[in-house]
Amino acid sequence: MADKKKAAGSAKTSAKAAAPKKRPAAPKKAAAPKQSAAPKKAAKAPKAPKAAVTGGNIAGASGGLSLGSIKPTRGSWPKRTRVGRGHGSGMVKTGGEGGKGQTVRSGGGKGPAFEGGQTPWARRLPHKRGYSQKARDIGHFRSTFAVVNLHQLASWDPSVEVTPQSLKAKGILKDTRDGVKVLGGSKNGAALPSGLKFRDVVFSSTAREALAAAGASFEAENA
Repeated sequence: MADKKKAAGSAKTSAKAAAPKKRPAAPKKAAAPKQSAAPKKAAKAPKAPKAAVTGGNIAGASGGLSLGSIKPTRGSWPKRTRVGRGHGSGMVKTGGEGGKGQTVRSGGGKGPAFEGGQTPWARRLPHKRGYSQKARDIGHFRSTFAVVNLHQLASWDPSVEVTPQSLKAKGILKDTRDGVKVLGGSKNGAALPSGLKFRDVVFSSTAREALAAAGASFEAENA
């Protein structure tokens, strides 16, 4: 056993002696000196003065820029309307021109009672024979009177004849319309002057009685 240990030890020593020795490490390179920081940016140069326009050219501009070569900024002019490019554009069919004929004429179109050409309801209804036309259209078949009440004549001069023209001249009426009618409206303390004269004027029954009691005269009355 002792011999075996000796042999193993001698083998290890011989192996160590046979192995090549390591080379010494190379010396480290010296660190390069740090470069100085880059110089700061130079201050901005002052802006050049605006060019003046002289004789159609811009003085001071490079290359002699002319007014004719200047273009508007992109987007400063709105895009033109393209007519007839689909319903989403809002300019289809007539392209903003409107219709023709009835839709163009002033006052064109039909009234609220128009039913598309069929017989309207007013003509479909049965009509009685002999009824009065006055019940149908007030504006055409009835008379509209300008009204004067008795108390408005309390300060009237009896020497002046009461007519539609004189009532309008005095400012009692603004418009005589289809005629003048005197009604029996009165106020307390407003007494009628005696001897009034009326012409081309109609009266209610109460107004006629009150005027007759005051001694008024009536000439050429309208029905």
